Amino acid sequence: MFTLPNHWLTLRQGKAPLVISLPHTGTDLPPELEARLVSPWLALKDCDWWIDDLYAFAADLDATIIHTSLSRTLIDVNRDPSGVSLYPGQATTALCPSTTFDGEPLYKNGKGPGAVEIETRKRLAFDPYHAVLAREIRRLRARHARVVLYDCHSIRSVIPRLFEGELPQFNIGTNSGAACDARLAAEIEKLCDASGMSRVTNGRFKGGYITRAHGDPANGIHAVQMELACRGYMREPIPDVSEANWPGAFDPAYAAPIRATLQAVLQACLAFAKGAST
Repeated sequence: MFTLPNHWLTLRQGKAPLVISLPHTGTDLPPELEARLVSPWLALKDCDWWIDDLYAFAADLDATIIHTSLSRTLIDVNRDPSGVSLYPGQATTALCPSTTFDGEPLYKNGKGPGAVEIETRKRLAFDPYHAVLAREIRRLRARHARVVLYDCHSIRSVIPRLFEGELPQFNIGTNSGAACDARLAAEIEKLCDASGMSRVTNGRFKGGYITRAHGDPANGIHAVQMELACRGYMREPIPDVSEANWPGAFDPAYAAPIRATLQAVLQACLAFAKGAST
């Protein structure tokens, strides 16, 4: 069917009680799959561009970092594997997406994955990602009374099919409070608000499968999804995204203000896990 690239799943093991998940920054597509797609650009259009660069400082915090190089078009490790929608009644994409966020078809006619292929993709790429996440959380939980799982995401600021108007720059998701202690969520909110950028908690994005499946505050595991509107850290052509202008390059100077806030947020996550604040 297809062969996954070597080392598609990477892990940096740290000792701090902080796990960083990077599920949507990957751009790898097996050649066999790419031949079935309408275009490689459409297949990568909804990538969380440059988020791994934006959060590169997390290694200096001795965080554990889990990253897949695979495109979400192959498999979206932040969707419910049963196929149940995380946002009933609202437009979204599937475990193995057939469209972009804008509703554009990803596959040529008749070339989309069937049930057997979807199950194979799940076994080869979804299950290993979550197995590593669960193992690393257990490893750190054995050493610390609390562990914070911080799931990193971004999305274009304007996508009429998914939400009205322009998305706030910080979108914090805690599964409506079920995945994370309210004290930690409040500290993150305070830091985002102090940045002068817009913020919402449990708005359009309440946290995907990673947050919902692994967050377990009663047992010391606190999960937070941070969905950033792209304009906060990169020059975004709003609303006219095209193959000619998307994605733009990553500019560390442009991203510096939001990165400073994110550094403070991760420090707050560490302080909470270590019991030093909140």
